[in-house]
Amino acid sequence: MRLPWTLRGSDVRGISDMAGESVLLAGGGRAILLQLAHPAVGHGVADHSDFADRPLSRLHGTMTYLYAIVFGTPAERAHVRREVGRAHRPVRSGPDADIVYDAFDPELQLWVAATLYDSAMTVFERVHGPLPGPVADALYQEYAVVGTALQMPRELWPADRAAFGRYWDHSLATLVVDDATRSVAQRLLHPAAAPWWLRAVMPVARLVTAGSLPPEVRRQFELPWDARAARRYDLVMAVAAAVVPHLPARLRHVLRDGYLRRMRVSMASDPARAA
Repeated sequence: MRLPWTLRGSDVRGISDMAGESVLLAGGGRAILLQLAHPAVGHGVADHSDFADRPLSRLHGTMTYLYAIVFGTPAERAHVRREVGRAHRPVRSGPDADIVYDAFDPELQLWVAATLYDSAMTVFERVHGPLPGPVADALYQEYAVVGTALQMPRELWPADRAAFGRYWDHSLATLVVDDATRSVAQRLLHPAAAPWWLRAVMPVARLVTAGSLPPEVRRQFELPWDARAARRYDLVMAVAAAVVPHLPARLRHVLRDGYLRRMRVSMASDPARAA
């Protein structure tokens, strides 16, 4: 018997039915490594961010932004846009840099938004099943907000899923991982200063991240992979597909509700920063 709260891909009607699912966090490592593999994004992170040494801070910021943009009030969306803007302001290359980057560059924001969309779709459909075509088309259009909430103009988001596929394939062919970005990825996947519970789940996180990456990107990051790892990855995703869709919504949405609550407490305690 199907439980009344069971979520299948065929039940989704829009971004609000999908973006609150905690299982999407399983695509976070994939999205971050794809971002790092873009030379400009990767060197911006390597030169200006310590998130590999403070993975929870980066996680909190990204998840708060995504949940607020989709589920927040206008004031909350404005708040997270300002917070991201503050973080992005110093992230630009120096005048003599070999690789030029600026965190406010709309093209780079497009790539970041694209990795978040593609990773969310990869995980969601693997766990909850495929979305109906018209729903997938509409949800794709809604996902543009991940970039347009910042400096990315709406017309930069590829016109439809077919156009996105062409953009995605072209972008994947241009990705280059070097020693600097590979080092950031290794520190992210093997966090030395993380709390014990995060270190405990990292073997599964590394497996899911490696298994869901395009093979060439996985190779460039020098992530270990073989037939045994592929079987373990398939098993983990099969278990997730058998269990997660049947969990009560309050459990599937626990991250969304927790991050939104945390943000609202922070805004209430510091009105000047929220204004």
